[in-house]
Amino acid sequence: MARKRIGMKKIREIIRFKETTNMSERKIARALNISRPVVAQYINDFKTSGLTYEDTKDMPNSQLLTLFEKQKKTKCSQYEELSQQFPRVAIELKKTGVTLMTLWNEYQREHPGAYSYSRFCYHFQVWRNASKITMHIEHKAGDKMFVDYAGDRLMIVDRRTGREQSVEVFVAILGASQLTYAEASLSQKSEDWIRSNERAFIFFGGVTQAIVPDNLKSGVAKSNKYEPGINPMFDDFAEHYRTVILPARVRRPQDKALVENAVRLVYQRIYAPLRNRTFYSLKELNEAIWDLLEKHNETQFQRLHTSRSGLFDKIEKSVLKSLPMERYAIKQCKELTVQLNYHVELREDRHYYSVPWQFRGKRVRVIYDDRTVAIYYDNIRIVQHKRIRIPNDYTTLPAHMPPEHRNYSEWSPERFIKWGKSIGDNVAEIIQVVLKSRKHPEQAFKTCMGILNLVKEHGPDRLNKACGRALGFGFHSYRRIKNILDRGLEEEKLEGSMELLVSSHENIRGSKYYQ
Repeated sequence: MARKRIGMKKIREIIRFKETTNMSERKIARALNISRPVVAQYINDFKTSGLTYEDTKDMPNSQLLTLFEKQKKTKCSQYEELSQQFPRVAIELKKTGVTLMTLWNEYQREHPGAYSYSRFCYHFQVWRNASKITMHIEHKAGDKMFVDYAGDRLMIVDRRTGREQSVEVFVAILGASQLTYAEASLSQKSEDWIRSNERAFIFFGGVTQAIVPDNLKSGVAKSNKYEPGINPMFDDFAEHYRTVILPARVRRPQDKALVENAVRLVYQRIYAPLRNRTFYSLKELNEAIWDLLEKHNETQFQRLHTSRSGLFDKIEKSVLKSLPMERYAIKQCKELTVQLNYHVELREDRHYYSVPWQFRGKRVRVIYDDRTVAIYYDNIRIVQHKRIRIPNDYTTLPAHMPPEHRNYSEWSPERFIKWGKSIGDNVAEIIQVVLKSRKHPEQAFKTCMGILNLVKEHGPDRLNKACGRALGFGFHSYRRIKNILDRGLEEEKLEGSMELLVSSHENIRGSKYYQ
């Protein structure tokens, strides 16, 4: 019967228990929850190798696994042939749409009657778990970029004062190829955070479908298991690069395991070689980091027989989205209250921008750069305007106005004159007189609206004649024209009408008053 396969951790525990304790094979089996014959077989193979426990402590898992599989491979050429394909299988699985079922079908076509699908998956899983490198086959090429800051900081020294300053180390890693980028920055503030993410995309030569950050404030304004609030500036950056933000869940280390492993390797392959060196500027430190980073990305994986750079060129480089033509413009951010006229004032330009009228009195966040002004409420962008630098002027979208204001904004002298002509020439003429009688045409809009609306009660013919009589009298007020219509004087002769109008005026006392 074939030996039952177990993980490398348990194999090492079998060796440690046997070599460093007096435990029997049965007790070892009980402690590790495996069968005694399996323990006996591994102990026998270890003794046959002639190695000691100390020899195996620092031995790579892949080398130790070879020791125990040697006899197995000799007896089973079918497994040996299959296992040689596993590095290619791991790489192929990183490509979009490729599954183990797809690869097993291809394997079956080339090797009819070979392992069943379940045995194929089982042997691959054992092979994958035996390596110290976590391959994360679920990450598809071009899908995600994982980003975080290293917990430990590096130092730069002021050359004049000798004062040390700690700096942050930003780390980004692609999910499929594990190509890594790292750089030092002065802080974790929004501007440094965004520029580091941007330089990572430039380093990779393209953009992933999503960015997976930890829940730091520069990336995630409000942590939530189901609906995290993305920092508006970071959200705007993602929109510029045509990607999305998928924050790691709080207290879910598996969501960011890839970048945490990358940070661990950065400690080993960058921090350690730099530990005895002194740097006097951020630029000098980053140049040293990037030199070591190149070596890290060129280092081969233990079992894939390729490096991160090689894997990136093979499966991921071609599927990244192209970089935008322009780099992201860093934006300023202000907290402002929407005025009662549903506008916010950008004090720098003394210019006003509209928001939907329902947000009057609300506290909003305004993010702006040289070209645009974006306004957010509750971490949701409600409008974006083109930036205008005309002082004491308003940029207003009609859709932001309440209905009554929207109708007023659509009024114009030309519209009133055209409306008047549709009723009659006298109406159009009196509208022009009303508009010219004011210093600013908008002051006459309500009077014009009142005169034109008289057509609803009296009809176009009577209104046109009444306007003609008013022009003859030299009148152009809404009240006088309405008085003519109410008294039916539009058909009277000019002299009689004038007399009637004057004698009927409520403020005229008459000659008898003075007798």
